[in-house]
Amino acid sequence: MSLQRMPLQAETRPAINVASQAQPQLTRDLVRLNVRHDIDGLARLEMTLTAIGHHEGEAQETLLWLDGQVLDFGRELDITIGAGDGRASVFTGRISAVELDMSQGRAPEVTVRAEDRLMDLRMTHRFKTYEQLSDAELLQQIASQHGLQAQADVDGPRHACLQQWNQSDLAFLRERARRLGAELWLDGRTLHLATREQRQQPLVTLIQGHNLVHVQLRADVAHQRSSVNVAGWDDAQAEGVDEAANDSDVQAEAQGGSHGLAVLQRAFGERASHRTREVPLKGDEARAWARAQLLTRARRFVRASGVAEGDAGLQVGSRLCLQRVSPMFEGEGYVVTQVEHRFDLAQGYRTHFEAERAWVGQGA
Repeated sequence: MSLQRMPLQAETRPAINVASQAQPQLTRDLVRLNVRHDIDGLARLEMTLTAIGHHEGEAQETLLWLDGQVLDFGRELDITIGAGDGRASVFTGRISAVELDMSQGRAPEVTVRAEDRLMDLRMTHRFKTYEQLSDAELLQQIASQHGLQAQADVDGPRHACLQQWNQSDLAFLRERARRLGAELWLDGRTLHLATREQRQQPLVTLIQGHNLVHVQLRADVAHQRSSVNVAGWDDAQAEGVDEAANDSDVQAEAQGGSHGLAVLQRAFGERASHRTREVPLKGDEARAWARAQLLTRARRFVRASGVAEGDAGLQVGSRLCLQRVSPMFEGEGYVVTQVEHRFDLAQGYRTHFEAERAWVGQGA
């Protein structure tokens, strides 16, 4: 469980490596840093630097960071941030954009943007047909084409035919992940595809008034559904396919609280969803799709949006415990779906996050 208050004199300024070389001058000139990562994968960085100063041995001021000597397209950036034992890398990726901003009355600034290695998958589009393979084998094939390892922790049918029709490799894998109720992410050079229960991350505790600076919490049944039905046609068996998922698929995540399906039923009655655009060809495929759609909705019943003291251990997929936020929203069960590690000269290091949970507690 992560629960540490930052020492008063802790160093939280980021350490910046370019092409595996430490660049303390970048830290010196750093104005703002934003590293964003969400549940769909693909981490992004935006870093702004003061761009006026002296080159070593020169008396006259000049523009900095635009000569390609340190910052250049395709160069790998690694960002380490945090205090003490909590200091860790929050981003590794390559520079994809360089921007100069000049205005009267203030120093010019250079902003660089970068993406992690999933950028390669985002920029690779294909027309391709895959035959007789599982989603785990599909992940292995695509990962190997980008020089990555693959690890899949998903169950699912073997597909007679899958078509990638002018989609990027990243969009295609995201689509497969959504149909399985799974998540896609990159860890180092390993591409992962796993259901949420298989994605094991440390528990982080945030306490309002301690290391939780701000939080907004909402329970909302507007997009909840009592059940999800998926229908199709099994050509091999010459029969219809009709599968459903309901509240029994959510009970395991409710942890004894009131999940969104139960609250919807009590407040508004039965509200079913019928999926008509997907056309499953087998019963187990339809069942997996129905369950994935229902769980995706159910998990968004409670949404948390907040700001914490800078914590490099707060990552997408982290399990989250919120305390001192009322019995309705108190406790564990949250999963972080978006993280932004931000550093600037006014606020220092803060971690912005979004999280979701399938249930509410007492009094709901």
